[in-house]
Amino acid sequence: MRPRATVVKPLDNYRLLIRFSNNETRIFDVKPYFDFVPFGELQKPAMFNTVHVSGLSIVWQNGVDICPDELYYDSVPLHNADGKNLHE
Repeated sequence: MRPRATVVKPLDNYRLLIRFSNNETRIFDVKPYFDFVPFGELQKPAMFNTVHVSGLSIVWQNGVDICPDELYYDSVPLHNADGKNLHE
């Protein structure tokens, strides 16, 4: 069974700290998605910060979401994320 997002927290530089159902904490970079029309609005910090868990994945207030498989497989483990010390 694929891990599902259980907690999401917006971080600086349009990244997300995500805890998954398998107890992994990973970092997902949203910036590469800004070239796609539905994601452009997420460049506004007020909208980006509305992210929350919904079902197996995450969603923003404007209805934009990310495929749960993509969210997991395109994220990096917390300890590999730019060498930064990020806290939940």
